[in-house]
Amino acid sequence: MSVAENQTSGRDGARDTLVWDPLVRLIHWSLALTILVNGAITDDESKLHEWVGYAALGLVAIRLLWGGIGSRNARFSAFPPSPMRAVSHVRRVLRGDHTVQLSHNPLGALMVYNLWLTVIALGVTGYMMTTLRFLGIGWVAEAHELAFYWLLLSVGLHVAGVGFDAWRSGINLVRAMVNGRKRIPLGTKVE
Repeated sequence: MSVAENQTSGRDGARDTLVWDPLVRLIHWSLALTILVNGAITDDESKLHEWVGYAALGLVAIRLLWGGIGSRNARFSAFPPSPMRAVSHVRRVLRGDHTVQLSHNPLGALMVYNLWLTVIALGVTGYMMTTLRFLGIGWVAEAHELAFYWLLLSVGLHVAGVGFDAWRSGINLVRAMVNGRKRIPLGTKVE
């Protein structure tokens, strides 16, 4: 299906373009919820903390699978990780470029992969701490804690980046992650 087939126009002339499928949105918000629950609500030593962590790991696993077989904008090919493209994107933004990407912009793509890898690191180290072999081993607990603090920093940067890109582009990105559609102002260049 072409981009044009996924678009509708509003009264203000903006293009409403389908970007995120329901599974991507469900995983995004569910993962955010697991991070909130495990970071602010559960006791680190509780079974609930452990199971919520496994749920987060499962969500990332499903999302990685969907990145290979899912809808066009959900696939890894729509937002390949590339530090060089991210640097180029930042330079273009600093020059005043307002180009919009249908999927993640190059900097956002790096953040997405970072978040997934961090959740995997948390899941692996969390599981390791439940095994006899690694129970009480200091470096495992320290790695788990470090990954958690890295996740908090990354989530903060992710939210700030979404806010900045929404301001820069004029597109309500939170709304797009709720209803799956980006409302792109007329005359905006889209990649």
